[in-house]
Amino acid sequence: MKWYYIILFALSILFALIYVSVYRKRFNVFITLIFSFVPIANLGYLLINQSVNIQEARIGIILTYIGGCYLNLFTVYTVFELSAIKIKKFIRILLFLLSTGLLLSVYTIGKSPYFYKSLSGQIIDGNFILTKEYGPFHTVYYMLLICYLLICVGVNIYSMKNRVKVSHKIIKLFLIIEICLVWFFFGKQIFNFKVDLIPMGYVVSLFLLFFVIRRISLCDVSGTVIDALAMNGETGFVSFNCDFEYLGSNHIARKIFPELKQLQIDKSATDNPAIDKEIISKIRLFINDESKNSFFEKYTDKIYQIDIRSMYDKKRKTGYILYIQDDTKDQKYISLLNKFNDKLKEEVANKTEHIVKMHDNLILGMATMVESRDNSTGGHIRRTSEVVSILVEEINNDNSPDALKLSAEFCHNLIKAAPMHDLGKISVDDAILRKPGKFTDEEFAKMKTHAEEGAKIVHEILKETDDFEFHLLAENVAHYHHERWDGSGYPKGLKGEEIPLEARIMAVADVYDALVSKRVYKEAMSFEKANSIMMESFGKHFDKQLEKYYVKARPRLEAYYSNEE
Repeated sequence: MKWYYIILFALSILFALIYVSVYRKRFNVFITLIFSFVPIANLGYLLINQSVNIQEARIGIILTYIGGCYLNLFTVYTVFELSAIKIKKFIRILLFLLSTGLLLSVYTIGKSPYFYKSLSGQIIDGNFILTKEYGPFHTVYYMLLICYLLICVGVNIYSMKNRVKVSHKIIKLFLIIEICLVWFFFGKQIFNFKVDLIPMGYVVSLFLLFFVIRRISLCDVSGTVIDALAMNGETGFVSFNCDFEYLGSNHIARKIFPELKQLQIDKSATDNPAIDKEIISKIRLFINDESKNSFFEKYTDKIYQIDIRSMYDKKRKTGYILYIQDDTKDQKYISLLNKFNDKLKEEVANKTEHIVKMHDNLILGMATMVESRDNSTGGHIRRTSEVVSILVEEINNDNSPDALKLSAEFCHNLIKAAPMHDLGKISVDDAILRKPGKFTDEEFAKMKTHAEEGAKIVHEILKETDDFEFHLLAENVAHYHHERWDGSGYPKGLKGEEIPLEARIMAVADVYDALVSKRVYKEAMSFEKANSIMMESFGKHFDKQLEKYYVKARPRLEAYYSNEE
């Protein structure tokens, strides 16, 4: 019998040491306590077997009940945690106090009848044999053990039926452990063994717990990933608490940031200028904006990607950890890809620019061809385009609160579309278009059709273009540049802001050029007289808000037309 208890105690110590060697911080704390308390309980059984008097036996008995009171409680806690079922804090504390209260009653053995009514012993055949008479608190102890057992079994059965995200293999292993404990607990009474089977039950339970631990590690995805990263020898780790005190790092991190070797654990890393600049400054950026959680660091000929993450103890932030991985291959590939993309973009841009220029020249050529049929408007396309450009520039220079706001895209499109405003004249008969004098009413009516015809032509030319904004603007310029602010224009008789802004600006340029340019049926009007007509026309023919821009542009317009003479 002596060697039986020695071997079981030795095995419990051995299993505890094995557990220590494989221990990870993420292991269940109650499993750790089970591995710690079993050797204590088995030591108690060994001391009882080796005792020669009541005093020695009493010490062993107390040690066995330390295991008995707490091991079953830790098993309950473990089962709940592995089943992902939370025990309310007050219940957890209540169960602990209950077990502790029973343990305190154990200390009354030999002093009062609460736990044992009596305890005696005698040496028979060289062995010290105890005679015990149980008291009321021992009955409570048995009731508590049975309750703990029923709770564990109930939680196990519930989890296997209802908990999808819990490993059923782990639950079944724990169920086997509980069955083993029951069998070993009652085995001596049933089969009248000469030795106590409970210490053997404890050792068997520890052995089965290794399979539980193994399964827990496999099911812990985040922990498995961290271990994999740590084991591959290519990932660096460095951590700091919330006050930027250095907590530790591995050799990969210290290789990339040699200054880490100078840091002392629990000392502020901000005292090291290099670390403060290279690492802590990045953590501060991350604190202010968690999207800034990644940066790159070049060390010798390698490029490392460094990701920053917050560390937590439950919901409380405890610090920051940096994951460092060699990203050289990816960065070189990205660099090569970027160079290729840049070159491709450049080639596409050049081809696109060439096509756009061809397109613009084609449109300008068509407008010039149309103008060449009209004896009365030589150079009109070029001049009106310049007037539009001058007006647009004056509008953009206005910083007053009531300034007319034009987008850069709108300005570009308007200047580009200006030469297309009279394309509809291609549909007007030569007899009318090339007539040297004024038109009759009938001829003027036919001449006015050029606005609608121009819109149709522009639509057909640009209908396949992807630039919808330019298409619409150019069509509006051709269609509505003869509309008047007061609604007396043509072809639709639009009034006020019904007329698109691009057509209103084009109207100012078109009329001004007609006034100050020489035509076959009239001489060029003086700038003063043309200005007088223009100023009278704002609010009638032209949009009133364009008046101030015309006034500002007038010196430049007159200078331009003076050089044209």
